[in-house]
Amino acid sequence: MWGALAAGHLHTTATDHCAFCAEQKGMGRGDFSKIPNGCAGVEDRLSVLWDAGVRTGRLTPNEFVRVTSTNCAQIFNLYPRKGAVAVGSDADLVVWDPNATRTITTAGSHSKVGYNVFEGRTVTGVAKVTLSQGRIVWIDGDLRALRGAGRHIPRPAFAPMFDALQRQARAHEPHAVARPA
Repeated sequence: MWGALAAGHLHTTATDHCAFCAEQKGMGRGDFSKIPNGCAGVEDRLSVLWDAGVRTGRLTPNEFVRVTSTNCAQIFNLYPRKGAVAVGSDADLVVWDPNATRTITTAGSHSKVGYNVFEGRTVTGVAKVTLSQGRIVWIDGDLRALRGAGRHIPRPAFAPMFDALQRQARAHEPHAVARPA
């Protein structure tokens, strides 16, 4: 995975963030197919990726930004409104402290599912300030996001990135060789 991220073969990382509590997960006792999929993880994703990727040398800081922001915006056809720091782009920014550490705990989580798959893991690399639409929504552990402050952003269904990927795939297809009759 790390090599594919660094080489650009894997374009982004994500979580299957589904905040099902332990009681809801327990619905699958006796029948695995009834366990709701996913777990809470979006809150810790960047710190875990920085710690396991950048801090270990598997990714550069620029590659971290590419796989956590720029590529996501391109895939969802939101670039350059999102995923770029430029005039006309939304002011969605994270001030990152690459040397700060924290230990991930359920008690310190904003998700209310009652468990954390990263429980007890100490990570290096922490968001200190997060801005959304130019407004501070997170500062040193204090969540200041306002319910209802989000907005729908209309976008075309297919990003130009997919056309480029299709062209690249076709370029690598083996060419038919004419055979003598």
